[in-house]
Amino acid sequence: MARLSEQMIALGSDRSEIREAFEYGKKRAAIVGPENVFDFSIGNPSVPAPELVGTLIQQLVQDEDPVLLHGYTSAQGDLAAREALANNLNLRFGTAYDADCFYLTAGAAAALCCVLAAMSCPGDEFLTFAPYFPEYKVFIESVGGKLVVVPAEIEAFQIDFAAFEARLSPQTKAVIINSPNNPSGAVYSPETISKLSEILVRKSQEYGHVIYLISDEPYREIIYTDTALPWIPSYYNNTLVCYSFSKSLSLPGARIGYVLIPKEVEDFDLVYAAVCGAGRSLGYVCAPSLFQRVAALCSHETSDLSIYRRNRDILVQSLREMGFYCAEPGGAFYLFPRSLEPDAKAFCERAKKYDLLLVPSDSFGCPGHIRISYCVPTERIERALPKFRQLAEEYR
Repeated sequence: MARLSEQMIALGSDRSEIREAFEYGKKRAAIVGPENVFDFSIGNPSVPAPELVGTLIQQLVQDEDPVLLHGYTSAQGDLAAREALANNLNLRFGTAYDADCFYLTAGAAAALCCVLAAMSCPGDEFLTFAPYFPEYKVFIESVGGKLVVVPAEIEAFQIDFAAFEARLSPQTKAVIINSPNNPSGAVYSPETISKLSEILVRKSQEYGHVIYLISDEPYREIIYTDTALPWIPSYYNNTLVCYSFSKSLSLPGARIGYVLIPKEVEDFDLVYAAVCGAGRSLGYVCAPSLFQRVAALCSHETSDLSIYRRNRDILVQSLREMGFYCAEPGGAFYLFPRSLEPDAKAFCERAKKYDLLLVPSDSFGCPGHIRISYCVPTERIERALPKFRQLAEEYR
């Protein structure tokens, strides 16, 4: 019998509930027709990329030397692309970043993996707040770290600071935040980030070592609040930002993102070298070269994100009228209502009777809820509402 990694066998055999629902939907669509399957499982943007993206791709393919266009770049990314990204952030946030603050990656997942691998030493703990993206646990444990979860504040999914402080320890290496949040859509206010930063400064001094803040920001541009989204490094110097263009530019399959390491990070040179070394170790050197160029040239653009706000408003109002408790999302494109029975998995199985594909919340660290991904055509939501109503009536 083959001698293989038991950890990797387990990961490959037990796929995420998000992916399981997505794959079930494809099989079901082949039976009943895709128009009859109401798939709200995966965060796959439904609006097209900005027109400029297609124009630039055509222009680059036609005009550039194909050997250079499709060839390797520097391991950390094309210099001109990194300079363009720095200029964009400097213009938006009044910062002074340069190309050497960036490490380009195959999306935010690769960015997180590089940062976690760069930081993790034996015995290290990484804190995050429920509900959280389930792959955090996979990424952290794969580099030998331990995930510590701060329980959810389920009324609005904001930070429970007492619970947070109770879980900090001398073993805490970093805290991961995700705002706007997947799966709840919660957005942290400037006041929340200020308080979080104050605690991290105080605890870093108490423990005698830096506690890093990892800001996972694939939904940065999808925001519905009147208050501007805080730029986290302006609040806390030891922040590393993991970003993806998958959502803002509707390019999830292009796999392009970055790690930003501001020069203000303590021991910047060592941290940057560790991120580069992690990319080398994991085989992530040289993000997709064509889309390095495209993302950098389009970093000031977004898809038509107003469609997601419209979808959110329809769903929140309609589901509340049906008896669901829904905290209103401040951003991203997910709704996280409470299940109509304590067992969210059982609820999602019952929803399949109506070809409603929802994701139970257990793997997000917050049992009793369901995730609805509303980055879908508005027409799908409108046609699904009678199905949701029939499902809700079973619980009356």
